[in-house]
Amino acid sequence: MEHYLNTPIKTTDLQNLKIGDKIYLSGTIYTGRDAAHKRLIALLEEGKTLPFPIKGAAIYYVGPAPTPPGKVIGSAGPTTSYRMDSFTPKLLDVGLKIMIGKGPRNEEVRKSMLKNKAVYLVAIGGAAVVMSRTIKKAEVIAYDDLGTEAIHKLEVENFPCIVANDLQGNDIFEQGVKKFKQKNR
Repeated sequence: MEHYLNTPIKTTDLQNLKIGDKIYLSGTIYTGRDAAHKRLIALLEEGKTLPFPIKGAAIYYVGPAPTPPGKVIGSAGPTTSYRMDSFTPKLLDVGLKIMIGKGPRNEEVRKSMLKNKAVYLVAIGGAAVVMSRTIKKAEVIAYDDLGTEAIHKLEVENFPCIVANDLQGNDIFEQGVKKFKQKNR
């Protein structure tokens, strides 16, 4: 099934999503990898304000390639999500609703998604140029000293993803392995 979502995200936007559904996300999303996540958690622990509104936000785990002349952004493919797993539950607790990356999440993150009514979407690895075409505007908003790992504010239109973890606790990676094993018995 296909769904078109606009940020900021509300829990009601996520209720009918099922693993394997195609999502086309539009609006503002933020980038962040492990170095930026470490700084975000430090801000939360110090009681300080994050550099972007986290309630209803979507974070894309990406370190965009340098921007070619005449383009909004360079190639922008997803990075492996498990590197953010130790930071993710705290961000979910303060309102993060969507994470976008590649690969499975750990049990603690999956439990936190259920508790906080959030979802994890996967973007297609190897399609970095295609992904970048849906990004209409990009600007660094925090931690520019991190280079490609700085936090960017992206304006996207129909950014393509697939639901990997839904509000019912289903996990596309677990389901895929089960189906494979059943087929090959």
